[in-house]
Amino acid sequence: MLVTEEQKRQAIRNAWLMQDTSEVPFMIEVGEPHYATAGFLNDAAVDLEWQKEHCRTRSQLDDYFIPNLKPNLGIGIMAAAFGCEWVVDPTSDPWTKPIIGDDNPQDVYTLQIPDPTQSGMNAMALERIAYFQEHSQLPLRLVNVPSPLVTASLIWDYSSFILATITHRQEVHALLEKVTEATIEFVHLQLQKIDRLFAMSHEPWYLPPDLGIRISDDTAAVMSPSTYREFGVPYNTRISEAFGGIVVHSCGSITHVLRGMLEIPGLRGIDLVAPQNDWEKVRDITHGRTSLCLRYYSWDFPNSDAPDLMEYSRSLTDCFGRRGIMLWTQTNTFTEAKELSKSFHRILRA
Repeated sequence: MLVTEEQKRQAIRNAWLMQDTSEVPFMIEVGEPHYATAGFLNDAAVDLEWQKEHCRTRSQLDDYFIPNLKPNLGIGIMAAAFGCEWVVDPTSDPWTKPIIGDDNPQDVYTLQIPDPTQSGMNAMALERIAYFQEHSQLPLRLVNVPSPLVTASLIWDYSSFILATITHRQEVHALLEKVTEATIEFVHLQLQKIDRLFAMSHEPWYLPPDLGIRISDDTAAVMSPSTYREFGVPYNTRISEAFGGIVVHSCGSITHVLRGMLEIPGLRGIDLVAPQNDWEKVRDITHGRTSLCLRYYSWDFPNSDAPDLMEYSRSLTDCFGRRGIMLWTQTNTFTEAKELSKSFHRILRA
């Protein structure tokens, strides 16, 4: 059994640094994700109480979770700052409506770098951070951190944006320049406001702040290796340089862009969805070059029932080894999670 948060932090740090650990760090989520639905988005007190209760419950589970709070406003927060309308959803994070498309690509040149304190949802984000800090002693994550590519693909209609990486390359670069600058500025502002920082990330895995920032880069999965090198790598590099390192997440199959990701200076890790990727290709490309956070939730197996999670996890460690990896799974009930954590402690110890 893990005894202290400090032991967990050290083990996770070692995993990010691809150093030996006595056990492969793992986390087991329970139930559905905590979205910024209308009820939580519009009531900071309700949001905080849900998260505090979640932390109390999760702390009874013997895994590598460390209690913390997420000031969640959804992945479209930077797009909203640039003027995209956001639509509150009763069941999910807010949606954003694009303002650039096939008819007006030239409008990227008139977009202004947003005021990080007031534009879009930013004021709401800063208010949520302040409220959480005033009413809890738990450390905070950042508001959602989309990669420049993800934000650009929300500002610019998604399908049109992907095509524009071929037909309007200058306009895409102009947009990415502005988005990157705004993202860095808004993260710096949050760091000034957060007194008890958990990690420069919006996900629950501990990422020591001195190792860098985690970004969600889901657009990478639909880009070719050459377009990702041109439109992803340079701007993620600037994010990495601004914050002393970077962990890149993408859903989907990303084996084709992994070599490009590995070219990002300061890359600390790649966070990917195990069922959506060819394990052997991922291993052969990344082995010894970066750490891996491997996710496999129930909804990551859409075409079949979820496998036996203990055997699936054993297969992952058989493929990737035990150094520099973290396992991140999910069960439907707390009872299932407790039993699974016991099994994990048996099979994941060195």
